[in-house]
Amino acid sequence: MMKFKYLFILAISFGAFLPVKAQDKANLWKGFEKVTVSIDGHNAYYVKPKQALPGNPWVWRASFPDWHTEIDSILLTKGFYVAFVNVDNQYGNPQALQVWDKFYAYLTEKQSFAHRVALEAVSRGGLYVYGWAKRNPDKVSCIYGETPVCDFKSWPGGKGKGPGDANSWKELKEVYHFTEEQALAYKDNPIDNLDGLASFRVPVLHTIGLNDKLVPPDENTYPFAKNYLALGGPVSIQPITQGPVELQGHHVKIDRPEYYADFIYSNSYPVKNELRYSNYVTTASKLNNFYYAVTVKKKATVSFLGGSITFNPGWRDKICRYLKETYPETDFHFIAAGIPSLGSLPHAFRVQRDILDSGKTDLLFLEAAVNDRGTDSTTQVRALEGTVRHARNANPYTDVILMAFVDPQKMENYAKGKLSPELFNHELIARHYNLPYVNLALEVNDKIKNKELTWADDFKDIHPAYYGQELYFATIRTLLQECVEDKYKVPFKIPVPQVIDKARYENGSYYDLANAKLGKDWQITPDWDPKDGLSTRPGFVHVPVLNADEPGAELTLPFKGNAVGIAVVAGGDAGTISYAIDNGPYKDKDLFTEFSSWLHLPIYHILGDNLSNGSHVLKIKISDKKNGSSKGHACRIVHFLVNNK
Repeated sequence: MMKFKYLFILAISFGAFLPVKAQDKANLWKGFEKVTVSIDGHNAYYVKPKQALPGNPWVWRASFPDWHTEIDSILLTKGFYVAFVNVDNQYGNPQALQVWDKFYAYLTEKQSFAHRVALEAVSRGGLYVYGWAKRNPDKVSCIYGETPVCDFKSWPGGKGKGPGDANSWKELKEVYHFTEEQALAYKDNPIDNLDGLASFRVPVLHTIGLNDKLVPPDENTYPFAKNYLALGGPVSIQPITQGPVELQGHHVKIDRPEYYADFIYSNSYPVKNELRYSNYVTTASKLNNFYYAVTVKKKATVSFLGGSITFNPGWRDKICRYLKETYPETDFHFIAAGIPSLGSLPHAFRVQRDILDSGKTDLLFLEAAVNDRGTDSTTQVRALEGTVRHARNANPYTDVILMAFVDPQKMENYAKGKLSPELFNHELIARHYNLPYVNLALEVNDKIKNKELTWADDFKDIHPAYYGQELYFATIRTLLQECVEDKYKVPFKIPVPQVIDKARYENGSYYDLANAKLGKDWQITPDWDPKDGLSTRPGFVHVPVLNADEPGAELTLPFKGNAVGIAVVAGGDAGTISYAIDNGPYKDKDLFTEFSSWLHLPIYHILGDNLSNGSHVLKIKISDKKNGSSKGHACRIVHFLVNNK
């Protein structure tokens, strides 16, 4: 296995990108002008074509830039740029890939290179190319691999048929900070986690030597291709059987450089006009306190409060990984508080138990726009405002990112020139509280119109599929990167503006079921588990439930505060309740929902708000009325909700 003799210094910066120092020297590479730059102390360069193609397409060699240069030379002649940054002997570890991030940012932002790059993975370069491509599938036009390493257990580990390289294996474990056991258990080699790359349909072509004993194809290219194909990724393998073979079959002659150059050319040009992620983020007051925590205190709690799109695996996991890799010395505590079907009203009353009781949060991701559809606008504002203020009351240094996700109704409104109420309210809260904001609803809408994705292929119901998850991650990561300050101020208490709505749910919390005074036919089931075959939601099954299903059953609830409500699970037999506060007139609430026929939907109802902040009594009784689609009169209360002003 070839090795460079370049010396470099691995520098880990606090921010996502730092300025690149350009060198005042240029020379020639294969007859073309080469411009040398420095990326955090790492030697790098790019080679200019005589006449660049429109959009500035480019190819990025991961390793051994002077080995088998025929393909790069052909592409230069056709108008491509060629680029290289030297982070060799790092074996594609996260710190090396951050240097790649900075080089990419420099070339695309400062030199106007194309957004998507063709990657060349020669030998160990596969570790860099696939490590970076899996984190940035949206930035890759295609991948050409020449006898690439796709599993470091094969090389340099030598844990299969190949001899490996003991010194390189030792070096790899050192730069990854792995023990032998950790290295063998590693689950993010190029053969792993290819779903995002496949969702972007990134074309891959590998050339291999059939008798490569150093990097055996059946331990590298073959399992990669099998896994990639299974996920729908386009891949082809070209065995090279002509010409001299050296280095235990690992060095083969490139028999058809024009063919491979055409693969790169045809998948990279013409350059597509793609919408920038930054168009859909607002940095507002940025995230000074959070970045101070991760770079100076080196300890941070990051919380995620949302519905199913936050609960499901995908963008949230990728953000956690991004933060851990970007700030490897920081001790992160992540709180995943996404629960399917829940929007801003539930968030306002569960934020204390589900997040704040676990300690001070440095960064809170908050989303509710999808599940807020159907919630009245006043309640949305009171809940969103209350959640933000509640979090800031618990920790005045908390940074909050507000996010609006997409559903078909929001796109339908965009098509009519309208803004959905949920988006209006999210933007209202973000502006008023000067919060960083991500509008993924608008971005997905625009990218579909720009033919960058389709709803049918990239979303399932309202949930992003692999491509959608990558899109969400990339946009949210862009916000985090754009919020990075070159110099961090000392932490400061974030100013809290005047309230929008005096009846906001700023101190919402759950109120124990045991506080209710139960009449006949009400009971508490300690471990509720339905037997009717309907679906349930995490956190709303195998929990205590206060329930009754007979008309006339009554309870009373004394409480102190200015708002009261209930969180119920509403299945196929959900009934109607009648309720009154302080001997006021009774009102009816139909608990049955459009989803109740197949799901015990957790749903929150405010039964009284904007009350005087004192002692009150709530009365609830089961009505003899019911929805025509319901099979019964059941009321199952999981939580009482109380807001103390």
